[in-house]
Amino acid sequence: MFTASQLSPTSLQVHAFFDQASFTVTYILEDETSQQCAIIDSVLDFDHGASQTSTESADNIIRFIQQRKLSLQWLLETHVHADHLSAAPYIQKQLGGKIVIGEHIDTVQKTFSKLLNLEEKHQAKANVFDLLVNERSQLSLGQHSIKVLHTPGHTPACVCYVIGGAAFVGDTLFMPDYGTARCDFPGGNAAQLYQSIQKIFALGEETRLFMCHDYKAPNRDFYAWETTVAEQKAHNLHIRSGINQEEFCHMRNQKDATLKMPKLIWPSVQINMRAGHLPPAESNGQHYLKTPITLA
Repeated sequence: MFTASQLSPTSLQVHAFFDQASFTVTYILEDETSQQCAIIDSVLDFDHGASQTSTESADNIIRFIQQRKLSLQWLLETHVHADHLSAAPYIQKQLGGKIVIGEHIDTVQKTFSKLLNLEEKHQAKANVFDLLVNERSQLSLGQHSIKVLHTPGHTPACVCYVIGGAAFVGDTLFMPDYGTARCDFPGGNAAQLYQSIQKIFALGEETRLFMCHDYKAPNRDFYAWETTVAEQKAHNLHIRSGINQEEFCHMRNQKDATLKMPKLIWPSVQINMRAGHLPPAESNGQHYLKTPITLA
């Protein structure tokens, strides 16, 4: 599923590619004047049961960029995803660009390396990413600048990317009829998420918000991934105007206690905290992923 929309200034376009298998939206942010582009939250297809990856989704992105004769500048990750694998290294090999994530990625890497009991030589390091960003960072795209908001709560390293009156919000928010991100992953925190969403709301009522996922809320028979700050403040199930931090945290923590872990959390985190690279091959040349059986 594919959509396109114009940002302000009008030289900026957003192309959205929806992957129904993981309910993930990958965005291509294009500056028509310079023909430069950025990719936000790419997807590598993964059949967990068969232990097989494929590049169909990534190849669609690559083909689109090549057909439009665009120059890829940035492969932006909003966070270490727990529900799909990043295709950033595969795309980078074909098209170039730098792989980017928030500077607090080292907290995520250390947390999950400990949970997975990874040997030192197998632990991911922050420098596996080409660039770590914070709220002082500005990434050029033609004559425009992509700004960064640090938005922890879902994970410690979550960031949003802001440009042209729009924000790409990762897993902080979902569509208003679905609510907000869970906060029960290691390093998650409901109070931090509440404060992060207030940062997003402070961008202004007309700011367009682009979601990383949509799971099609009950009573909605179509997928959607674009809304506005005004719509979120008026209608979000979890965090609309009038809901204070204490109320939000109580709701979020109670809800999170009922949720199952994502099916792909262990494969996804192990690969995504390595910027999409597989763990080092073992002596037989094969790559392996670890799964804890009992996690205290």
